[in-house]
Amino acid sequence: MLLGLPLLGVFLSGAPLKRYLAFPPRAGNVHHAPFSWIAFALYGVLIISITAPFIVRALKGLVKSKRKEAPVRSFPWWGWAGLLGGVFSWFLAWTRFAWWRPFQLHTFTPLWLSFILVINALSYRRKGHCLMLDRPLFFLMLFPLSAAFWWFFEYLNRFVENWSYVLVPRDGWSYFWRATPPFSTVLAAVLSTREWFGGMAWVRDGFMDWARIKLPRSGIWAWFTLIAAGLGLLGIGVYPNYLFSLLWVSPLMILLAMQVIFGEKNLFSGIPEGDWRLVISSSAAALFCGWFWEMWNFFSLARWTYAIPYVDRFRMFEMPALGYAGYLPFGLECTVVGDMLDQVFKGKRTKNHTQRRDGARR
Repeated sequence: MLLGLPLLGVFLSGAPLKRYLAFPPRAGNVHHAPFSWIAFALYGVLIISITAPFIVRALKGLVKSKRKEAPVRSFPWWGWAGLLGGVFSWFLAWTRFAWWRPFQLHTFTPLWLSFILVINALSYRRKGHCLMLDRPLFFLMLFPLSAAFWWFFEYLNRFVENWSYVLVPRDGWSYFWRATPPFSTVLAAVLSTREWFGGMAWVRDGFMDWARIKLPRSGIWAWFTLIAAGLGLLGIGVYPNYLFSLLWVSPLMILLAMQVIFGEKNLFSGIPEGDWRLVISSSAAALFCGWFWEMWNFFSLARWTYAIPYVDRFRMFEMPALGYAGYLPFGLECTVVGDMLDQVFKGKRTKNHTQRRDGARR
């Protein structure tokens, strides 16, 4: 579904599939609609309507948790190393020294590796533990998984062309090896930031026991969601100007619907009991990371630009203002994919435990 439906949409629209499978991708397959105040207003109202209750609740959580919690640890040395490395990488990314030009296209990866170190250090300082130290193998496996994860979104972007890169090499392998290292940092950055946000008092106090939502006949709703999300993913290949935002929503809904259908624990499992912490910390983490992605991109030599139909105004760095809303479902997707990896590790631990137990009995 995730890979085939957009291509099926292109096929149904009568466009040649070959243009969408070129590597590196070729621009010009989508003609973006011009800015529209009506569309901008409708998207703005929709985004505000969805996010306003969460923002109000977060502000109440901030008021409720005015007490300042003392950190349990000092800021670790490797956090300071990450901070210094990030400042140095940032300086080199935004300058144009002739001697540094051969390496200028590769500054994004050290920037984000430094960010990941600092965020884990902040979690360690607050709670005495962090993702990087608590689960080192899981943490390391996030990097290759993240590369595949973001290459999938690069694939989906072929059908809407909402972003494009400057200074892309013409050779496919050169493009792949240049792009994969920075792509590999996405999940570790977002999930480490989620751990940091999850330890904040306003998340605990505001969203541990909030709105309890229980859907009757959840299996039927899951099938309905699966079909609707599948049609949306197919639709981006047919109507990219109208359905471009489903690039971020449809894959998430497909994965969640499948988890419900197969009776698996999922991102929304805590909501019937009023626990929204995972949802809030995931979305907030991606939005937080998104601000740094867009900021560091702005003056970098190797960067990306946006072309978003109907709402391409009021840019904050390169990103149109309403485009930041896409980071909210993206954070949920990062958590879903991270949890899928976590289930693999849990399955291996369960299998090893069973083997040891059976061996002891024999």
